[in-house]
Amino acid sequence: MTTYQMLAEFAQTWGMLYFVGIFIVILVYALAPSRKKGFDEAARIPLRED
Repeated sequence: MTTYQMLAEFAQTWGMLYFVGIFIVILVYALAPSRKKGFDEAARIPLRED
């Protein structure tokens, strides 16, 4: 195995794990019950009449 192949395999494997981890963190953030009130308020912003 050449150095390039080893580097590419390392980047593909750990890169995928990195992005899966980031996705899980974002998902937990978005679905956390403590964030519901803020997200509900933000969802109503376009409907407000100033």
